[in-house]
Amino acid sequence: MGRLDGKIAIITGAARGMGESHAKTFVREGAKVVLTDLRGDAGRALQQELGDAALFIEHDATDFAQWTSVVQQAEAKFGPVDVLVNNAGILGAMAKTADLTEKDYLAVCAVNQHSVFYGMRAVLPSMLKAGHGSIVNISSIAGIAANYGFPSLAYVASKFAVRGMTKATAIEYGPHNIRVNSVHPGFIQTPMMVEATNEEGGDALSLIPLGRIADPQEVSNLVLFLASDDASYITGAEHLVDAGMMAQ
Repeated sequence: MGRLDGKIAIITGAARGMGESHAKTFVREGAKVVLTDLRGDAGRALQQELGDAALFIEHDATDFAQWTSVVQQAEAKFGPVDVLVNNAGILGAMAKTADLTEKDYLAVCAVNQHSVFYGMRAVLPSMLKAGHGSIVNISSIAGIAANYGFPSLAYVASKFAVRGMTKATAIEYGPHNIRVNSVHPGFIQTPMMVEATNEEGGDALSLIPLGRIADPQEVSNLVLFLASDDASYITGAEHLVDAGMMAQ
């Protein structure tokens, strides 16, 4: 038996990186998964790889109307949604505060913060219908402390916001057996990290007590746990996957 047998999940930003890893892990553990991303070709290829347990929807997570459609399609295909992984995110312009434009600030917040609210808002009625649920919001170590390789005020602000929204929603929906947690990865070997650093880790290694960059599967292992019934008494908490960076 898989740890997610019978679960219906939505994962945003699922076409590559951590989202792709989460999707493969969930299907392997018995879930039916709705994959969403703006990268249509990659998303459709992943759906084909995962087979009948997956449905890909090309989706702009910053558009609430599209969120409503995603949940409706998920329910029509698989049934009420049990799990939401708000994984979509961007680094955005890595400018210092005095140089950060309003446009760049709002663009980061739209993806990293507003989409998390939209996702929770859209999926909660389905979870209430199911009588239970688990929401896993992917934040960052930049949602715990600033300046660990993320100088942008916009990125830090958005990731701190995810942490706060997680706690507020967990308190409100705990009586309905809906759990909400945030995950705070450190340096993970994903296309986004490589594109941002133009290297395979580089100077980041000097900041990491374990001395290495993580594989996305190491984050997926935690997301799987929080999505599963194994985490039935865990809600409103932040969970680090950072190799000890925040212990310094």
